[in-house]
Amino acid sequence: MNDFIHAIPKAELHIHIEGTLEPELMFELAVKNGIALPFKSIDDARQAYNFSDLQSFLDIYYQGADVLINEDDFYQLTWSYLQKAAAQNVRHTEIFFDPQTHTARGVKFETVAQGIHRALKDAGQKLNLSSKLIMCFLRHLNAAEAMDTLEAALPFQKLIAAVGLDSSELGNPPEKFMAVFDRARKKGFKVVAHAGEEGPPDYIWQALNLLKAERIDHGVRCLEDTALVEHLVKTQIPLTVCPLSNVKLRVFDDMKQHNLKRMLDLGLCVTVNSDDPAYFGGYIEENFQALQTALKLDHQDIFKLARNAFQASFLSLTEKEKHLDELEQFVYGFGEQ
Repeated sequence: MNDFIHAIPKAELHIHIEGTLEPELMFELAVKNGIALPFKSIDDARQAYNFSDLQSFLDIYYQGADVLINEDDFYQLTWSYLQKAAAQNVRHTEIFFDPQTHTARGVKFETVAQGIHRALKDAGQKLNLSSKLIMCFLRHLNAAEAMDTLEAALPFQKLIAAVGLDSSELGNPPEKFMAVFDRARKKGFKVVAHAGEEGPPDYIWQALNLLKAERIDHGVRCLEDTALVEHLVKTQIPLTVCPLSNVKLRVFDDMKQHNLKRMLDLGLCVTVNSDDPAYFGGYIEENFQALQTALKLDHQDIFKLARNAFQASFLSLTEKEKHLDELEQFVYGFGEQ
């Protein structure tokens, strides 16, 4: 089963590029850029990754991002993730980035976007790994700042496929950002939103009805609302679930309690992703493995999850069909072995 999980072609749709900053690279960039870290060593940093909730994680996450200063830093961060993804047979990835985390420190929007884009372009040429870039607004900040960020992004719109919403969910409902998302859609951006991780099912409804989200990031609390489940099954709105993250942030106390298998069996378009893998202990392959072990997923479940991800991506229909054909050929060939 582990061989099957490793080799199956994958798409990853919920990955925060700042959350791929491994302690080794964090310390390397801190030394290069003269940044003082709150950790004495790499081991000290890893031991600090013991989170009680989303906010305790975000506090460390934003501290780590302080080491990212110039374009090459963002390139190196992104390239490091892309190499790991390619090694785990990820064929397509859709990456979140948080410009406000950096512009608030005086880093130019252009520096962030160009550094990430350069790595994505190289991955297409050198790793045969396609990608899309998704700009997220920090929901703990006000909507006016989000609108300013959207305006700053417009000159770089060719580099950015969609906008999203992340950071502290509780107390920051999607409705707070209606005007920003209305403008983003009118400018041609696709729309996703984090909802239903720590926040209630109503936040998922708001993301769908008020922001017009085409995908829900996380969404695990949807099962608390029968009408919402029926709607999600009927519309096949994708849910980008992050199992190791959910356990690390205490959304579930244990992987055996995770509801992904129930979601899959109900017919929801659920996918597997790694969220912030440097902080949560695993990339996409480790997420699949942890789920499979805890929930006894079979080969058909793994295939369905992989298939859902390609279907849920923002690739063109032709590109999707190419990946789905490869996926089906892989599964057929694996069964013949």
